[in-house]
Amino acid sequence: MKNIKIKYISDEIEKLKYIDGKSDWIDLRAAENVELKKGEFKLISLGVAMELPKGYEALLVPRSSTFKNFGVIQTNHCGVIDESYCSNDDVWKFPALAVRDTEIRVNDRICQFRIIEHQPTIQFDEVDDLGNNIRGGFGSTGTK
Repeated sequence: MKNIKIKYISDEIEKLKYIDGKSDWIDLRAAENVELKKGEFKLISLGVAMELPKGYEALLVPRSSTFKNFGVIQTNHCGVIDESYCSNDDVWKFPALAVRDTEIRVNDRICQFRIIEHQPTIQFDEVDDLGNNIRGGFGSTGTK
């Protein structure tokens, strides 16, 4: 088990929970009321700052229902937060672009995160042939 130090910037949001056996993604909530018109952008506070374990980073993505429920997309599509983003002032935020007029309220679950270990050091070995000619290229399952 990994421990993460967390500072709640807002006392209005529900505390984060890891629900064992359901999913290893953890929901994050809006920490502010937001009204957006179609085409507007806003960094929505998630009301938390965290200190991730050394050697780990967080992937931040929308929940599957975020677009349907709120009509917003995450502008960077997948946010990466590394362990250096760890001070009291490093508040996690969701970069939202509205595709329709919308309202998001405090405590609405708008995104989720998980932590992963940093990629190991890799080396690229250049070859003339990979020797794996079982697929048929992009979009192919390799069957005819």
